[in-house]
Amino acid sequence: MFAQSHPNLLPADLVLDNVSLGYGAHIALQGVSGQFAPGSLTAVIGPNGSGKSSLLKGLLGLMRPLRGSIVSRHPRPALGYLSQAGEVDPQFPVSVEDFVAVGLWPHIGWLRRVTPSLGQRVAQAMEAVGLQGLGAHHIGELSGGQFQRMRFARLLVQDPRVVVLDEPFAGVDEPTTAVLLRLLHDWHAQGKTVIAVLHDRAMVRAHFPQTLALNGRVLAWGETCAVLAGLEHAGARA
Repeated sequence: MFAQSHPNLLPADLVLDNVSLGYGAHIALQGVSGQFAPGSLTAVIGPNGSGKSSLLKGLLGLMRPLRGSIVSRHPRPALGYLSQAGEVDPQFPVSVEDFVAVGLWPHIGWLRRVTPSLGQRVAQAMEAVGLQGLGAHHIGELSGGQFQRMRFARLLVQDPRVVVLDEPFAGVDEPTTAVLLRLLHDWHAQGKTVIAVLHDRAMVRAHFPQTLALNGRVLAWGETCAVLAGLEHAGARA
């Protein structure tokens, strides 16, 4: 199965042309061509070591392609990124409110103060994920589910055009998963482009119209039902 481009009246948000990514001599992902259409909701699946996280870092400009090109229709600050939860130190000395407020920096920079209206925006984001009343708490006091809700609240404050998520539901409880999935669908309804690395095929099938399957290269890219059916028919593990 080959990478597919997805027709849309607007230019693609992200276009990959024969992209290979890796570190030094190690190539994690090679020969990727395709595009993410504006407003698309795409799951990225594949076994461990298949190049999923490398793909996301390439899309964000955090990793330069070894060959090929990645073209973004938006400036990098218009892309929001949620890394794996383990990459954030819960002992960092910052309050929940201040952590969420970092999402404002693409709009106001680092040196401008948070005005009352912007502070209200932070409060609304925290309420949207069920963290109202916890703004003064240290981030290390939160449960695993609350910690992930806090990270999503920062994305809400940032309000990016393209949202890139690396295993956003790993290790969180069912109520938190339900809240975060609702946010993903809200972003999709607003016309944002959402790209998420996932492992749960049932979740992918139920909530993501598009799927990109990787295993060092593109196994399939297109409508989720067709991609998953093709992988199952081929006996591929993703």
